[in-house]
Amino acid sequence: MRYTSKSELVFPKRAKDAIKGDSGKVLVIGGSEDYVGALAMAGIAALRAGVDWVTIAAPEKVGWAINALSPDVVVKKFPCRNFTEKFTPPLLKFEKSFDAILIGNGLGLRSGGFAKKYIKQSKKHIVIDADGIKSIGLHNCNTALLTPHLGELNLLLENSGIPNKSIAFVSNKNINIQKRAEIIQEILRKKFPLKNIVILLKGPIDAVISKEKIAYNKTGNPGMAKAGTGDVLAGLCVGFLGQGLSLFQSAVNAAYINGAMGDLLLKKKKGFSFIASDLLQDIHDFHALR
Repeated sequence: MRYTSKSELVFPKRAKDAIKGDSGKVLVIGGSEDYVGALAMAGIAALRAGVDWVTIAAPEKVGWAINALSPDVVVKKFPCRNFTEKFTPPLLKFEKSFDAILIGNGLGLRSGGFAKKYIKQSKKHIVIDADGIKSIGLHNCNTALLTPHLGELNLLLENSGIPNKSIAFVSNKNINIQKRAEIIQEILRKKFPLKNIVILLKGPIDAVISKEKIAYNKTGNPGMAKAGTGDVLAGLCVGFLGQGLSLFQSAVNAAYINGAMGDLLLKKKKGFSFIASDLLQDIHDFHALR
C-alpha cells in the first residue's frame, strides 16, 4: 500500500487576467438551529481551497449567525428553522449559478427527506457530508463525492441495500484499510456501475475510493478527532471541485491538506490543543511549503 505524496496534489492555476468567478463558485447547503459553526467552517474552507465565491444556503436565523461569523461568504436565507422537501425546487433552481455543491453540514436529521430529494435531482457535481450521508443510499447519487467516517459508511451501505453480511465484513475492525477499501470499490463496481461516485473514507488512514482506483492518505494525527475537522475537509473538497478538479483529485487534495495542517498545528501548539478553526486560520502555512 502506497500513500499519497505532496507531489501528487494538483493546484488549479489562475490566469493573469482572471476575473471573479473564473476559479469557481460553490454553493453550501445546510445548517439548523443547533448547528451553525459546521456550515460556516465548511464555507470558509472552500474559500481557503482557492475557489472565488462561496454562497451558503441556510435557514434564516442560521444565516444571520453566519453573517456575524464571517464577512467573506454570501448567505442566502430561507424562511424556515429546518429545510424541508418544499425547499427542493427553489434550491435546484438556485444551484444553476454554481459550479459545485456541498450539502449536509449541520443540516440535522429532520431535513433527511429534503437531502434525499435534492441529491437525487441535482444536476451538479456534489459533495455530501455529515447528515446528508445519513439520509441517502448510493443509488440516490449521480455525480458525487461522499465523505463518511466508518459509522456513517455503515449506515450509507445499509441505506443502499447492501447485504448485512457484507456490511459486517466492511465494519470488522480486524481488517486493514486496504482490504476495506477494496471491498468498497467492488461494491461500487458491481452495484452502482453507472454512477460517478467517489468515497473519501475518513480514519487514521484515509482512503479515497472510486471504481477505477484507490488512494491512501496518512497525514493527520489523533488531534484531528475533534468536532469541525470533517466540516473543514468537506469544504476543501468542494472548493477544489468548484475549481474544476475531478471528484477523485479533489478528495486526494483535501484529505492530504487537511491532515497536513493538523500535523503542522500539532507541532506549533506542542500538543493536541488545536481546534478545527485553527486549520482555517493557518492553511496559508501549508501553501507556503508548496
